Amino acid sequence: MSEQNHTAVREFFLTGFQDLQSYRIILFIFILLIYIMTVSGNLLIVTLVSTSHLTQSPMYFFLCHLSLCDFLFSTNIVPNMMHVTLEGGNTISYSGCITQFYIFASCTATECYLLTVMSFDRFIAICVPLRYTSIMDHTLCLHLVIWSWLLGFLFVLITVFLICQLQFCNDMTIDHFYCDFIPMLELSCSDTSSVVLETFFFANVIVLLPFLSVIGSYISIFITIMGISSTIRRRKTFSTCSSHLTIVCSYYGSLLSIYLIPSGGHSNNINKSLSLLYILGTPLLNPIIYSLRNKEIQKQFSRLF
Repeated sequence: MSEQNHTAVREFFLTGFQDLQSYRIILFIFILLIYIMTVSGNLLIVTLVSTSHLTQSPMYFFLCHLSLCDFLFSTNIVPNMMHVTLEGGNTISYSGCITQFYIFASCTATECYLLTVMSFDRFIAICVPLRYTSIMDHTLCLHLVIWSWLLGFLFVLITVFLICQLQFCNDMTIDHFYCDFIPMLELSCSDTSSVVLETFFFANVIVLLPFLSVIGSYISIFITIMGISSTIRRRKTFSTCSSHLTIVCSYYGSLLSIYLIPSGGHSNNINKSLSLLYILGTPLLNPIIYSLRNKEIQKQFSRLF
């Protein structure tokens, strides 16, 4: 009987923004504009880096993959989110919901690893500058990028496998605009303790350990910068990592505010607002920061256009 209940699940219903139905057209246009800017900005960075000498630089090589990850992240959620917003809610198939969650979580994990790799690159460049070229060679950069993508998608695959073993026999309404982890578990009538325990373990591997690694790298970077006697050199050195530091703060700040703070501490509307900021804001922020504050990106943009 339980197997029948599990196989009977064919689709979920995403409620979207039920409290903002009278503003759904405005919200739809707003999301559409943000999505267009996000896709354009990230694909532009991928194009500028991959078609120039910048691809030989480790920092820009990692930035190219970060932009590619943001593009995949946004395209996985935002188009369907616009449809849900315009229709005041919409159904999504069971397989489509699982796939959306898998790509969303995998891109989140991959971006955590890529940001960690980029902080390691800045650590070597500032703290061990004489050995930078010999350490950050093309082979190491390629391995770091491959493992970032591979680990991100492999770890989340275990979570997806456990979710697929759950039985869904309650109301199939997800009070969200995309298929997120906690709203999906709330619909299950199975014992979800094993899934929660596994997710807690891998959350430390995916989020906490990379975050601590980034903090350790920047502590060493700040100590090295403060040891520079010249104020001008100190500012110039810090400027080489300021863009990455800004993205790290915004990314982990929004990510931890959504998943670290207990869900009982705030309403579903606040959860949706934080998720909206994370899904729309972070992928858009990356190309804006790097294009506005990076002279090499600006130079390649002028050269291309």
